[in-house]
Amino acid sequence: MNVLLIGSGGREHALAWKLAQSPRLTRLFAAPGSPGIAEHAECVALDVTDHGAVARFCRDKAVDLVVVGPEAPLVAGLADDLAEAGIAVFGPGREAAQLEGSKGYTKDLCAAANIPTAAYGRFTDAESARAYARAQGAPIVVKADGLAAGKGVTVAATLDEALAAIDDCFAGAFGSAGAEVVVEECLIGEEASFFALTDGSAIVPLATAQDHKRVGDGDTGPNTGGMGAYSPAPIMTDAMVERTMAEIIRPTVDAMAGRGTPFRGILYAGLMITAGGPQLIEYNVRFGDPEAQVLMMRLESDLLDLLHATAAGRLDGAIARWTRDAALTVVMAAQGYPGSYEKGSAINGITAAESLAGVKVFQAGTERRNGQLVANGGRVLNVTATGATIAAAQAKAYQAVERIDWPEGFCRRDIGWRAISTG
Repeated sequence: MNVLLIGSGGREHALAWKLAQSPRLTRLFAAPGSPGIAEHAECVALDVTDHGAVARFCRDKAVDLVVVGPEAPLVAGLADDLAEAGIAVFGPGREAAQLEGSKGYTKDLCAAANIPTAAYGRFTDAESARAYARAQGAPIVVKADGLAAGKGVTVAATLDEALAAIDDCFAGAFGSAGAEVVVEECLIGEEASFFALTDGSAIVPLATAQDHKRVGDGDTGPNTGGMGAYSPAPIMTDAMVERTMAEIIRPTVDAMAGRGTPFRGILYAGLMITAGGPQLIEYNVRFGDPEAQVLMMRLESDLLDLLHATAAGRLDGAIARWTRDAALTVVMAAQGYPGSYEKGSAINGITAAESLAGVKVFQAGTERRNGQLVANGGRVLNVTATGATIAAAQAKAYQAVERIDWPEGFCRRDIGWRAISTG
């Protein structure tokens, strides 16, 4: 099969690395790709916002499947336009992608389908949102409704912090994503990430993971797109997985089908495991980043088989197999992230890091300048390792971090702390 992968980040590098292992793969293209992805795919200069150009490329290269990595092309309807052109695509259509494109949409769906989630209000003006926050009190959560690259959420410990977050949204801090705001109850518990493939009817649960959103050790500082992750998440016991499937994933798939907008792709449920059970924090409609990196390290099944079956509506009976080993990834970011940061600093030592058994460095924000690998983003490297336990994977990942020569980068030093401290 010929496959086109859309994207350029660490998630897409992990997907390209795994897709390249499939015996069914003939050619793998990536648009736009990255230096890391180029190790496994032919990178092409396609404007992915030009859906017609993407479709023409697929016809010219006899592409059998398009795998969409990031959320923005899905929310923009790339999957719909490719399907209309007769091209198979992994990822939901525009309407189904609203599960990530609009937090308010998802909250309303949860209310209609009786899916457990935090109490909330939706607002299109600051004063109404401020009044709701005052009535509810702190702690409380403020979310920009639309896509904000993981930066539109404030978990406000005080009312003043919540009011400031509301004002920021409506003042344009997150662009059009903040034109509407969701203000919701602050759930208490432990976060976990749960993933499931669905072709609109059949569902195949995938492995669990836990992300670290805060920039600093001890889960301190502002939220980011993710500073590290590990899999499996110990809190997601077999019983908790069953409850999540029965109470959250299956009702969502059924509700979307009932609306005439069936969801085909991967549902990434951000969960809070409370004293009363799992509650949905939010949905993403693509593989997580950096969770995809640890999932791909643990996946034993053929990824191409699973993604193609999902796109083709033939997922019934499919099974995803996983290694017993744990995987852990440490994100190395540019100094200043998630605030302002500089690009262009030289990165060396990746080959030395990958010489350790069970280590892979996925490149999330890099480019080559005159043959030198340089940083070209906020989150730049995903140093990923496997081990018999999460503690073993953590030790190996940080051993690999020490081999990378990038003075302008930083990372958290406690990825996996919660699992290790309770294990």
